Amino acid sequence: MANTLMTQIFSLLLFALSLATGQILFKFVAQTSEPLNSLNNILMLVTNAWFHAALVCYGMSTILWIYILQKVPLSFAYPFVAIGFILVPLFAWLIFGEVLKLKYFLGVLFIIIGLLTISFTGR
Repeated sequence: MANTLMTQIFSLLLFALSLATGQILFKFVAQTSEPLNSLNNILMLVTNAWFHAALVCYGMSTILWIYILQKVPLSFAYPFVAIGFILVPLFAWLIFGEVLKLKYFLGVLFIIIGLLTISFTGR
């Protein structure tokens, strides 16, 4: 049973990481594309490699999510999506130099406490 729980948690962490990666790729799209203020500029997204990578990442994440939901109750799985609230700003800080404030770290603490409570108090 413990091995199954750890496998499920690993899968959920992988899902959160893939979603965060997709968000970072979308940020690259935002930085490398023209402003989306015309139909032509919107259509130009089709030629942006970062856009394609982000879509592939999100597609793979969707398939992983469906796989996870075949094995894990949604009420257990869904809170792990909150890990993205930790990873995306952290990656944005590391990659783009965005500023993280004290309230970010306070929020991270609450998310971790919540996930630990869900993960180790049973379902």
